[in-house]
Amino acid sequence: MSLEQKITDHSAVIGVIGLGYVGLPLLAAFHRAGFSVIGFDVDPKKIASLRRGENYLKHLGESLVGDMNRAGRFEASGDPSRLNEADAILICVPTPLGKHQEPDLGYVERTADDIARTLRRGQLIVLESTTYPGTTREIILPRLTARGLKLGSDFFLAYSPEREDPGRKDFNTQTIPKLVGGIDAASGNIAAALYRQAIQQVIPVSSAQVAEAAKLLENIYRAVNIALVNEMKTVLSAMGIDVWEVIRAAATKPFGYQPFYPGPGLGGHCIPIDPFYLTWKAREVGLPTRFIELAGQINHAMPQYVVERLALALNDRGKAVKGSRILVLGLAYKPDVDDVRESPSFELIEKLSDLGATVDYNDPHVPATHRMRKYGDLGMKSVPLTPQTLAGYDCVLIATHHAAYDWQMIADHAKLIVDTRNALRNVTGRRDHIVSA
Repeated sequence: MSLEQKITDHSAVIGVIGLGYVGLPLLAAFHRAGFSVIGFDVDPKKIASLRRGENYLKHLGESLVGDMNRAGRFEASGDPSRLNEADAILICVPTPLGKHQEPDLGYVERTADDIARTLRRGQLIVLESTTYPGTTREIILPRLTARGLKLGSDFFLAYSPEREDPGRKDFNTQTIPKLVGGIDAASGNIAAALYRQAIQQVIPVSSAQVAEAAKLLENIYRAVNIALVNEMKTVLSAMGIDVWEVIRAAATKPFGYQPFYPGPGLGGHCIPIDPFYLTWKAREVGLPTRFIELAGQINHAMPQYVVERLALALNDRGKAVKGSRILVLGLAYKPDVDDVRESPSFELIEKLSDLGATVDYNDPHVPATHRMRKYGDLGMKSVPLTPQTLAGYDCVLIATHHAAYDWQMIADHAKLIVDTRNALRNVTGRRDHIVSA
């Protein structure tokens, strides 16, 4: 039976490599569409959790994995030799930056090598990880053709960028439109046919490179606009003007403007990282990306700006950062999820600790820190958030505006608050202990 037929009658087995914030919901979408699915990951803890029916990504719902286990057609495996059991393999592995802000495609390369070792006729391979234009053709394709199989007839290769936004309520994996670009026309067509079985809207583009570049443009658009309001924040603050009120006022224009909001720094896998993939690749064609790089410099300077604002606020009250007790509210990079990838809270904690402060954190969604690529494991646990706890700190730093926080209680009992998210805009009572940053 051909791959096209298997896709049409849902007898195709779908393999997803990388069961994190992108891979697990994608796996669930195809399972929900009636396909048999195999999830692959190198983390044995994830595999064990999935086999027990436990979901480690709480924003997807407690019952997600248990429901898949009970329904059947779902396996979790850490064995790459089983990749040949899948008719379609979707790659959702990390694409971080190296020490010098260069692309680190090690996960993609190792995954492509694993696939190549078991590649067989009739398989479709799709890369979903965000990367620079040309990665699918230049990094994955040579590894697959080295086995002697022919692209477009023996196997198929495409790129379809993930667009996940963890915790978002108005869109999910099935309802977010899906871009698909093949290395050749046959690969693009069959990849689009596959995604149409699980995703409501699929948009084919002419090539994998177009799809790769489109994903970068989406994220660079956000990065440069966030940099703009971050810079406006520093300038308007020096002028004594509330940047948040300015943004609200500008947003009343019904056309030609979209509001973006400042913060303590960028977080998540996409915005802090993806623009640098394009700046690196642009050097290959001898062109600078000054605008993108400037936006990166502004955004990456925000944690230091926040620390300086906090230090000045303490100084105005006769205290130094050294020896002060500081409570950071929010370890996740965005509200109401447990996603701490690239969260600026870690840099804030590091900088304040280096200045001699004793730093704790509270996050209702992150009970304890865990090992990360950049910061390792800080060995910290979320402290209770009570009036007594708040009163024991010299400063409370709001880094993430979780809905679970009682902002009035926080405002009533904290000695000094540095608010990077405009979280205290609606509290009543005195405000002379609240500093915007």
